[in-house]
Amino acid sequence: MPKSSSANIGFEEKLWAAADKMRGSMDPSEYKHVVLGLIFLKYISDSFEKLHEKLVKEEGKEEAEDKDYYIAENVFWVPQVARWIFLRDKAKNPEIGTLIDDAMIAIEKENPDLKGVLPKDYARPGLDKVRLGGVIDILSDVDLVEEKNKSKDVLGRIYEYFLGRFADQEGKGGGEFYTPQSVVKLLVEMIEPYKGRVFDPCCGSGGMFVQSEKFVKKHGGRIEDIHIFGQESNHTTWRLCKINLAVRSIGGEISHGDSFHNDQHKDLKSDYLLANPPFNDSDWGGESLRNDVRWQYGVPPVGNANYAWIEHFIHHLSPSGIAGFVMANGAMSSNTSGEGVIRKNLIKEGLIDCIIALPDKLFYTTQIPACLWFVSRDRHDHKFRNRHDEILFIDARKMGRMIDRRHRELTDEEVKLISETYHNWRNKNSKYEDKKGFSKAAKIEEVEKNGFVLTPGRYVGTELIEEDDEVFEEKMKRLTSELSGQFKKSKTLEEKIKENLRKIGS
Repeated sequence: MPKSSSANIGFEEKLWAAADKMRGSMDPSEYKHVVLGLIFLKYISDSFEKLHEKLVKEEGKEEAEDKDYYIAENVFWVPQVARWIFLRDKAKNPEIGTLIDDAMIAIEKENPDLKGVLPKDYARPGLDKVRLGGVIDILSDVDLVEEKNKSKDVLGRIYEYFLGRFADQEGKGGGEFYTPQSVVKLLVEMIEPYKGRVFDPCCGSGGMFVQSEKFVKKHGGRIEDIHIFGQESNHTTWRLCKINLAVRSIGGEISHGDSFHNDQHKDLKSDYLLANPPFNDSDWGGESLRNDVRWQYGVPPVGNANYAWIEHFIHHLSPSGIAGFVMANGAMSSNTSGEGVIRKNLIKEGLIDCIIALPDKLFYTTQIPACLWFVSRDRHDHKFRNRHDEILFIDARKMGRMIDRRHRELTDEEVKLISETYHNWRNKNSKYEDKKGFSKAAKIEEVEKNGFVLTPGRYVGTELIEEDDEVFEEKMKRLTSELSGQFKKSKTLEEKIKENLRKIGS
């Protein structure tokens, strides 16, 4: 998360600047786990020490070492060798890496929920132990549980900030674990996960779950009313997610594995699905899944997983479930390898609820233009008006503010405007009206006349931004072919000129 991305940022930025100085030449993808692991260790140790001090005063030293007190208070039990004060005092010790590994192992042993989750490679030769001790010194000056009853928010802010900064530094690879906060916030505000099962089958570091919890709290709901399910194929990212949820005491069934080939939640039918799948993945192993039960609306192409993800999402929705997910713009108009047929079937079936075109530069990890899709299983729902024969199109490409030279974010006011537009359209007795250049409730007949293309600019009447509906891959093939032809013409012309010059010379 770049500088000035939030009015509340202050100590997080200072902490980042200090910790980043200790990185030296270490790759961000490697340093990420060094720092985030230590932040987590510091947090659970601080939480433990606060309760420990209280118990010493109230119950005595011996009772303060009774593990049951900590379990009752939902605080991780931290053994002596893992307590921050012990590590802080040995920060300059050449064996500090081994001591941290021992601390992580001890914590996992005492807290089964963390088994196999914490990083345990601080003793590796390539990790500078002087710099490692320096990070411990920096974190020692921060009390992560200083604000009463707000410790999870304090730590959450630090963790979220660091995840964003690492995503920024890593570039493309960072997309495996991080979706920008403003995009997640919009998805959550749109589908409103108050109560039920929330699922993300490509959950990264768990941002969708964190934002869902924030939404429930903000609107006065009960956290106990939402049940979280997730899956992540990258083991390292899966560990990040588990830690990210643990620091907030968010429970859930987060599994490791490939969602296409090893679906860990095969029988799950979710009430809410939130996701940001990899864009245009050509290496998803589709050739071995030609007859899969999930392909109810057409078999997705082997060369691109976009529609495989969409059908996977729909397969995991309950009869009244709703999904909100990020998708590459090409999916709105592609006709490659049967994708157009799948999209047509989804539209005709009345599953597509809303499409939002996003502004550029929102993502740290890709320059591919993106959009948001909302798919609903029950658009006849008695709580809302019947919108089975309509799709709401919103063009938000002119929105967002630049937070640095390379990145943009949607403001809270813009998130509110977009989500309220959707809810006004969806709800009974609403006063929704189309707004030229921004939103249009288009009948399915109109979408059919447009060849089942879902690009919002075609419907809302955008005048300022020209549409480019051509799919990226198809456009690249065409341009490459044209360029190749021009090279050949150029070569032929060059030979003719040389021949003419030889004739002149003779």
